[in-house]
Amino acid sequence: MSSTTQPKTWLITGCSTGIGRALAEEVLKRGDRAAVTARNADQVADIVAGYLDSGLALPLDVTDEAQAKAAFDRTVAAFGGVDVLVNNAGYGYFAAVEEGEDGPVRDMFETNVFGLFALTRMVLPGMRKRRSGHILNVSSVGGLLGSPGVGYYNATKFAVEGFSEALAHEVAPLGIHVTLIEPGPFRTDWSGRSGKETANRIDDYAATSAARIAQIREYAGKQPGDPVRAAQAICDAVAGDEPPLHFVLGKNGLERVRAKLRDVLDELDKWEAVTLATDYPEGEG
Repeated sequence: MSSTTQPKTWLITGCSTGIGRALAEEVLKRGDRAAVTARNADQVADIVAGYLDSGLALPLDVTDEAQAKAAFDRTVAAFGGVDVLVNNAGYGYFAAVEEGEDGPVRDMFETNVFGLFALTRMVLPGMRKRRSGHILNVSSVGGLLGSPGVGYYNATKFAVEGFSEALAHEVAPLGIHVTLIEPGPFRTDWSGRSGKETANRIDDYAATSAARIAQIREYAGKQPGDPVRAAQAICDAVAGDEPPLHFVLGKNGLERVRAKLRDVLDELDKWEAVTLATDYPEGEG
């Protein structure tokens, strides 16, 4: 149950599998209300089956803004508003940058980025009016560091990171929280069935991108991250008084992010003199 006496209403995208499904189940189990969505609502009907008064299964393809608006409106009509939005829908596209195909890349941006933008804009007026709310944008460790073979996916998640950080500054004075969920490798369909892959292959990238893509595929079903434990951690963070902006999940992800931050700090220190020399000298300009 939430830390408040009044149940919260959640709107969660991408609930057919993985962390989205586990989160929807956890939210309802804790006594909150949830609009549980997927492109095919039949795939999430079982989640809400035992929660006739608090669960709502809705069709939602986040690339269809009219359908997103319909899902939002039905949630408001059923529960009175949205207290917590979870922008979870998304997928990966695997290719070296040079191998990337414009159509699939644009399609991924429509889901991972522009669908997230649209739903965020929908919930903000109500949250502003109530001076409360929480927006959780599911990014990735791949939103904090780039890896060969997933550069275009990284680009979508880096976009979500910058958007969410700016949003957090804008809405904090209005009583609204923003949290970036940044999982490392979790046992979901991301690296298996859900991941799309380029049809192009360039031999010069065999040792970098192709090797990384093969590693991702081979890892499917063996990742250390547990979606159920992730869902519990997310619910605990939402229930807390000071939820984080950056919420990395899993030991693997935490280690990689810390290593990236150390590398950035080392590079800043190495180039500090050159960096500072690009300003006008003090007293000039």
